[in-house]
Amino acid sequence: MPLSGEAIRLMNYIDDVAVTLRRVLATIPTLTAEERARVAEHLLHAKPNAEDVAQALALK
Repeated sequence: MPLSGEAIRLMNYIDDVAVTLRRVLATIPTLTAEERARVAEHLLHAKPNAEDVAQALALK
């Protein structure tokens, strides 16, 4: 079954997020321990997050 344009668009958004996360991973070694802790805390509290989206997809 072919995908709708909307499904393809969403998959492209996910690819964009993955690229951003690769950039984040590449930059982490340049951070101090304090900066890493603050960025980690920010990431943990970001909403919605990937888990929220995965759960929404599973519920449909």
